[in-house]
Amino acid sequence: MVSTLSRRSLLGGAAAVAASGLLAACGRGGSDNAASGSGAWSFTDDTGATVELDARPTKIAGLNDAIASLWNYGIAPVGSFGQTGLADDVNFKGRDLSKVTELGTTHGEINLEQLANLAPDLILTHAYPVDSSGKLDPSKPLFGFKDLQQQKLAGEIAPIVALAMKGSAAGVVDRTVEFAKSIGVTGQTLEGPRKDYEAARARLENAAKSGLSVMAVAAYQGDGIYIAKAKDDPALRSYTELGLNYPDPGGSEYFWQQVSWENIVDHPVDVVLYSLRAMSGEDMLKQPTFAETPAGKARQVFPWEFSSMDYVAQARTLNKLAENLEGSRKVT
Repeated sequence: MVSTLSRRSLLGGAAAVAASGLLAACGRGGSDNAASGSGAWSFTDDTGATVELDARPTKIAGLNDAIASLWNYGIAPVGSFGQTGLADDVNFKGRDLSKVTELGTTHGEINLEQLANLAPDLILTHAYPVDSSGKLDPSKPLFGFKDLQQQKLAGEIAPIVALAMKGSAAGVVDRTVEFAKSIGVTGQTLEGPRKDYEAARARLENAAKSGLSVMAVAAYQGDGIYIAKAKDDPALRSYTELGLNYPDPGGSEYFWQQVSWENIVDHPVDVVLYSLRAMSGEDMLKQPTFAETPAGKARQVFPWEFSSMDYVAQARTLNKLAENLEGSRKVT
C-alpha cells in the first residue's frame, strides 16, 4: 500500500513537488528560437534527457497533472492520461473537453493506438522521486506509465519530456513556466497569473501567522490514516516555507506515516486536510476516534486537492487554504 500511496494517485488532493537544485537555464530550457516559433527546438528535462525537434511542439499529449498547467497558459492538449477522467479532475473544471482525446482514465492506462493516431509532437509527464533525497530512479517508469515497456512504446510515437515533482512546489511552478516559455508562452500571458499567484502566497503567509497546526491525510476504512510528510510533498513543503505550522508525523517511511484510527489521537492538530481520493471529511468524522480529535471536534476538516504546478491552479489552492485558515480557530 505504501508504494502506491507514495504517488499522487492516492493524494487526490495533494502532492506537488518542485525541482530542487535546478541546473542553469541554458542547460535546462529550450532554445532561443523556440519561443519565437522559428527554427529547431530542444529541451533538457529533469531526467537529464534532451529532446530535439525540427520545430517548436504544438500538439502535446500527456499526464493530466502536467497538461493542465499548459492549458492554464493557453495551450490546449490533444490527448490525456492519468488518475481520473478529465471531467472528474478539478484542474479541468470549466474546460471544453470535447477536443481532447482521453487515452486513459486510471493510472497506467494508455491507449497507444489512439496516441499514435493523434500524432502528437510531444508527450509531457512528471517524474516522482523514490525517497526524501529527491532521487529519480531510471529503472522505474515515469509517472502515468504502467511499466517501462509501455513508456518505451509511447516514446516511439513521440518524445517524452518529464518534469520532476520534487522539492518545493514553488520550484516546480518555476520549472513548468520554463517549459511553457520554451514552447511559446509569452511573458505577457504569464504576467497576470504570476501576480495573482504571488498575492495568494502572501495571503497564505499572513494566514499562517495564526500558528494553526495543520495535517494532510489520506484515510481508509480498513487501513487507517496515512499522514503526509511536508518535506516530501511539494505543495505542503511550499506551505511550510510560507510559515505554515505542519508537525512532523514521524516514522521512517518516505512520504507517509501510517497510523491506526485508534492512534490518530496521538497527532492532534487544529486543521485536517483530507485527500479527495480517499475517505471524505464527512466519513472521517463518523469514525469515533477521529471525531474526538481537536480538529474533528471543531469540524475544521477541509479538502486537500492536487493542483497542477502553475500560477493559475496554485493561486486558487493557496487562496482556498488561506480562506480555511482564516475561518478556523486554535483548538490544540
